Amino acid sequence: MLKALMLRRRIDLKKKDLAALREKLEGFKTRETELATAIDEVETEEQRTAVEEEITAFENERNEAQTGADQLEQEISDLENELSQEEAAQDTTPPADTGATGGETANTGAENRTEENRGGVIPMIRRLKNFTQQEREAFLGNEQVRSFLGEVRTAISEKRAITGVGLTIPEVMLGLVREEIAANSKLLKFINLRPVGGKGRLNIMGKIPEAVWTEMCANLNELDLAFNQTEVDGYKVGAFIAICNATLEDSDLALAQEIVTAIGIAIAKALDKAILYGTGTKMPVGIITRLACESQPAWWGTNDPAFVDLHTSNIKSINKSASTGAEFFAALIAELGIAKPVYSGDGLFWVMNRKTHLDIMAKALAFDANGALVANTQLMPIVGGEIVEFEDNDVIADYEIVGGFGGNYLMAERAGVEFASSTEVRFLQDQTVFKGTGRYDGRPIEGKAFVIVNYANSTPTKTRSFAKDWANEEMNALGITAKASASNVGKTVLTVADTLAAENPELYYKVGKVNFEVGDDQPASGFTSLTSGTTEITAAAGKIITVIEVDSDDKVVSVGYVASVPKAS
Repeated sequence: MLKALMLRRRIDLKKKDLAALREKLEGFKTRETELATAIDEVETEEQRTAVEEEITAFENERNEAQTGADQLEQEISDLENELSQEEAAQDTTPPADTGATGGETANTGAENRTEENRGGVIPMIRRLKNFTQQEREAFLGNEQVRSFLGEVRTAISEKRAITGVGLTIPEVMLGLVREEIAANSKLLKFINLRPVGGKGRLNIMGKIPEAVWTEMCANLNELDLAFNQTEVDGYKVGAFIAICNATLEDSDLALAQEIVTAIGIAIAKALDKAILYGTGTKMPVGIITRLACESQPAWWGTNDPAFVDLHTSNIKSINKSASTGAEFFAALIAELGIAKPVYSGDGLFWVMNRKTHLDIMAKALAFDANGALVANTQLMPIVGGEIVEFEDNDVIADYEIVGGFGGNYLMAERAGVEFASSTEVRFLQDQTVFKGTGRYDGRPIEGKAFVIVNYANSTPTKTRSFAKDWANEEMNALGITAKASASNVGKTVLTVADTLAAENPELYYKVGKVNFEVGDDQPASGFTSLTSGTTEITAAAGKIITVIEVDSDDKVVSVGYVASVPKAS
């Protein structure tokens, strides 16, 4: 059953690639018409040469796409034959469906709700939903899967949290989680992903020297080869999602769907951000982070190649946002061409946000009337490489492009995804919170393979903030001194020290003791703004006053308590 499942998944992915190539081939028909028009408009020898070169490039690109489509069709046919043989080896008579109609309806509802929330991109839910009856029984009948889902369901029915030990997702489910991560990550398919255990090491050969010409019978010269080694460790990435308990009570298949999807999407998003901006501290090293290093960083390995400063050569800014056509692309190509396929020429990609993507396409359409360039919405014009679009500038700023040859980025995936749940966090919402964690580490093997360009004459963004690791932070303790007001009866004045902000800390107070955990949201009401040494507080003598400091994200980062000492009458 599992082999058939994986074969179907491979067929689905290849059909998706084939559909993209067929769409590209359809686009060639329009381009061919435009080139025919360009031939009729040729008047000079220079124009003739330019059009002939364009025709040659066009034919090569079309032939390459057609060859790729033919190859994919053959691969799909081979896989479908293999799938037929695998299914023939199983009992092809489906048993009677013992699942309740209500359970099936609930599954569909869960699928629809999740699809609406994520814009319809839920390939793995569809994959699980499309299980045959035989596949369902084999999947849910697996001892490890039944034990895993059974303990989760027991925890839900008994209204308790799973504590003291994490649940390890069975290997049969782990494969589905990994596919979900790959399906939802925008960048993982371009880079060098390697499942490893323990510390991962990748040997890297230095520049290969030129061989030496000599007499036919003379001695050969020895090549001077140098090897370096990049080492990766493992860091944990995790998140949680709250799921309606009604969904979890419907069926084991619905529970499995939600678990696989939630874990996969959460980890995929974190991986994408780390591949670009990872700091190297408790997470992978990002491409942009590597390019921005002006001196050898702490995460540089002992056996790595000699450090090269790339912060000027591979981080570029040009003033071309107002340009179009040949002028724009000539300048942009010169900068993007800085990225070199050092160890691998695989995985050429260019990351940008939607606004930038549309701007690039508009500039491509503004090329000359002879049709020298036709915009392709999926590929970077002229230089090639797939465009990877993020929805807004939370990941990458307007008019910035980062990319290169992804085969030069090593991502190590550790074995084991862990899972746990709690019914306490969202008790009133009747939801169970599930958390999933994965372990990864990664870094660019060669920074010269990547480049970041801002074409609006601004300095490219070199860092991005990551979600604060509140679970491993400690609450800062405020030092508070209380004294009676100098002039107003019944008033206390507080002087606050040991704040995290050096200047103008954002402080609030409330009469009465309130307990906080670090990272809690600032209370929506009940607390009043406090200026240290100035604000006068009305409170009876000895009444406890709670003072908090919040950060720029309105999270509580410091707390302190003091008894009031109001001015006597």
